[in-house]
Order: sequence, then structure tokens, then C-alpha cells
Amino acid sequence: MKHRLGRLRLPVPTHVYVVSRRKWLGIEPLAFDEACAAHDARLPPYHSDPFDRGLVAQAIVHGLTLVTPDPQVQAYPALTLW
Repeated sequence: MKHRLGRLRLPVPTHVYVVSRRKWLGIEPLAFDEACAAHDARLPPYHSDPFDRGLVAQAIVHGLTLVTPDPQVQAYPALTLW
């Protein structure tokens, strides 16, 4: 979204950049599966951004830590770091 809005410059198209960086870093993608969707639907409305809420749900379901300074995300019972 930021690239599309002109707020993030990338040397190649977004879909190429994300895949190449992920592979270079040795990171596996994490699917937004049924368990995450179900958990997302039960989250309180602290944050209105659906993408951020999805990240929170994934972090809770999979026991991951979110790296963020966003106080709205930090209000959820997910582990955060910043």
C-alpha cells in the first residue's frame, strides 16, 4: 500500500521485491488461516485497521511477537516488542 501511494520507493515491483527479500532472509510466509480468521473476529475493536488486526490474530494464534510502537496494537494480548 505504501509503495502504491508513493510513500515507499522500491527498486522493483512490490511482488518481486517482497518475494526476493523473504527468500534472501530465509523467512517462510505465514498464512492467514481459519484459526487466525476466527480469532480476528473475536478481538475487541481497539484497532480499526483490518491488516493490523490480522497480524495481531496471527501473533496470538501462533505465539509470535509483533515488533511495533503502535499503542493500539499493544492493547491486545499479543506479545509486542519496541
